[in-house]
Amino acid sequence: MVALTDNAKEVLRRLIANSNGQATGLRISVQEGGCAGLKYILGLDANARKVDQVYEFDGVQVFIDPFSLPMIDGMHIDYVESVEAAGFVFNNPNIGNRCACGKSFTP
Repeated sequence: MVALTDNAKEVLRRLIANSNGQATGLRISVQEGGCAGLKYILGLDANARKVDQVYEFDGVQVFIDPFSLPMIDGMHIDYVESVEAAGFVFNNPNIGNRCACGKSFTP
């Protein structure tokens, strides 16, 4: 299971509401890429696929495909804003190593 902080849920609610009915939830997947080998891919999606694991957090749906689920199971997702940047932050207990820039990982 993944978890969303209150900040992450609030931002996702806004993004979904602003999608004009084009999105019902957040899709999280892991794909090959980045300097460490794997990277997160996030995007709003209209519907879950038949094979997806679907989580719901206070009305916010998260869709995860079967390939990605073992690599992000137990992950906590937050949204932070600072002077330098704003964005989603992942605390993933399944990461073995992470690249220097923090954008990719290995299990």
